[in-house]
Amino acid sequence: MKIFIPPIKCQGIKSKMVPWILDNVNISRNGKWIEPFLGSGVVGFNARPPIAEFSDLNPHIINFYHAVQHSEITPASVRVFLEREGECLARIGEDHYYTIRKRFNKEKNPLDFLFLSRACFNGIIRFNSKGEFNVPFCKKPDRFSKAYITKIVNQVRSFYELSCSREWNFSQIDFRLAIDCANGDDFIHCDPPYFGRHTDYFNSWNENDEIDLFKKLLSTKANFILSTWYGNEYRQNPVIEKYLKEFYILKQNHFYHVGAKESNRRPMIEALVLNFQPLELNLPKPETKQLILMEQKSRYRPHDNV
Repeated sequence: MKIFIPPIKCQGIKSKMVPWILDNVNISRNGKWIEPFLGSGVVGFNARPPIAEFSDLNPHIINFYHAVQHSEITPASVRVFLEREGECLARIGEDHYYTIRKRFNKEKNPLDFLFLSRACFNGIIRFNSKGEFNVPFCKKPDRFSKAYITKIVNQVRSFYELSCSREWNFSQIDFRLAIDCANGDDFIHCDPPYFGRHTDYFNSWNENDEIDLFKKLLSTKANFILSTWYGNEYRQNPVIEKYLKEFYILKQNHFYHVGAKESNRRPMIEALVLNFQPLELNLPKPETKQLILMEQKSRYRPHDNV
């Protein structure tokens, strides 16, 4: 499966996990895809559902994709913008990055947001308590080469072609409201912030949010998959035992390029939490409610027509 990488770069993007997640999707033919924590959008966009509700509390992610979908931002305008700002970055250096960051925090231009997501340290999207983007420069003034700009432009074009041929809606709403909108034919994919690992990417994520998410997922009539971390060499995710053991849990090793030094970057055991029996494991629900995924054939096929 060829994975479409969206134009907005986010830390911890799950591009390598997309086939694993989609292998376990179980959605009705008449259902819609619901994504309460859009982030980069890599899972939902690659699922290519005919009907989808994509939402996030971060307005800048929603505004960018909405603008592209409605041709307010085009591949051509992205190229012109990145060529101009990339040339300034190469000539002036990191001061230009901070000029763009200051301008974005004042004007909220979606193109500035795209620039920052591609030129900031490690692709981190993080905001302070005032809602200001505060990630430092990646220290690469030659970041926007012609090839790199073309790559981003092609990603914008691919997203536009996907979104304009489907009923995709983008909205800035709370995850509680997004999940409440689901019915029994729908499918929910949740990729919330990882409690206990990082917070304040746009709004803080705390244990009360975890409890509310658990209650909403426990009561929904829709099938869902929740992506979270299971553990690493130092500790396990306490949320799994406290709130998610009611469900099926699949595990897989995953490696994130997040730390500043390669030597500090460690593998993470990722988990998929499901409220339905895994499609290729025809077993009764175990008492421990934890299953290790070894190898599965794909059941869900993205809709490939553009």
